[in-house]
This record gives sequence, C-alpha cells and structure tokens, in this order.
Amino acid sequence: MDERSGFVCTISALDTMLRDVVGAHLRRRAGSRDADALGAAGALREVFGAAAAACPATCRLAELSLSTSPFLRYAVRAGEIDMIHMTQSFEFSAAHRLHCADLSDEENRRTFGKCNNPNGHGHNYVVEVTIRGTVDDATGRIIDHAHFQRTVGEIVIDRFDHKHLNLDCPEFATLNPTVENIARVVFKRLAGSLSPCELAMVRIWETPKTFAEYAGKT
Repeated sequence: MDERSGFVCTISALDTMLRDVVGAHLRRRAGSRDADALGAAGALREVFGAAAAACPATCRLAELSLSTSPFLRYAVRAGEIDMIHMTQSFEFSAAHRLHCADLSDEENRRTFGKCNNPNGHGHNYVVEVTIRGTVDDATGRIIDHAHFQRTVGEIVIDRFDHKHLNLDCPEFATLNPTVENIARVVFKRLAGSLSPCELAMVRIWETPKTFAEYAGKT
C-alpha cells in the first residue's frame, strides 16, 4: 500500500486494465465462430497472463474471476494458471433445531437462543460448491456441466430439501445441524463424486449475513 495515498493502486488503473485487456479479449472471443458460453473457463485461462502483465506496477494479480450468471462463476489464481476454480450456487429449504443432548435444557436455551425452539425453525440455504480442474481444450470446460448439476442435486439437494434435518436425515441424528456442520457434511458427501475435478470448497449460506465454508483440510 502507498503510505501517502492509502491505495494499493487506483481504481482507474484497474478499470483500464479490465476494459483494455480482459474486456477486449472476451469481446473478440464472443465474436469468434467457436465462441461458447460454457467455454468461459478456457477464455479466463487465456486472458490471465495478459491481465497479469497489464496489472499496475505496484500490484500483482492474485485472482481473476468471471461470472457467467448470478449463480455460476470461474476463477484463475496466480501460481496455478492451468487450474480453473468453478463455483455454482444451489438451494434447499430445510428445518432444524440446534440442541445438544449432553447439555441441560437451560444450557441449550442459553447457548442457542431461539434456534433451540423445540419444534425447530427453517432456512432457505444457499449452497456454493467450488471445484477445481484443468480445462479440456476440446470443450473449453473443466467438467460436463449437466453432470455437475445432476450430481450435486442427487447427493445434496434431493437429500436435504424440505426435510427436518434432525428428524429426517441420518447425518444429523446425533450431530447438531449448525451451518458449520452442514458445510462439513455436504463436503464429505460430495467428495470424490465430481470427477475429473477435485472438490475444493463448500460454502453454506444460512442467512444473507451468515455462512460457513469447509475445504476438507481438518
């Protein structure tokens, strides 16, 4: 950071880089005969090097991401330019009760407040699944998108949607269904099921202000 200005770099410099390098490349690609909306992963990989070279001298480009819809985005990170991270959002609605059997009723109420309501309460959970893989040069993709959506739908969404997590789902019969535990359970259910990609992270939004993420490290 520049101590005098308080900037890492000016927004105008970043804006110029994005317009002149990234935007121009994507516009050229969109006009080409082989343009494909699902080839966004390949396009992002192609443009990362040029964007890094055009980055203001005071900075280093750490990550470049591209959203093709409000629910789907791709990212390339410095140091692993051949690896694409793809994140898709899904949703399920479920009820749960936060309660620990080894705590007294008073301790549960004090710890979990209204979330300890005996009849439970509900959330519209947003599930962000991030996978990482290399681009297939023939398709411009890292995974068959229909396979990705179907797998998450069958393993996670169908499993938990419109359920009472404590009562209907064996995963939470004895495990308190906090957003942290839900993120960990979803990750473990999906791990190994999204070949040829690797599952990188699961993020669960319980409310617009609260999320937990799990990357399988611990």
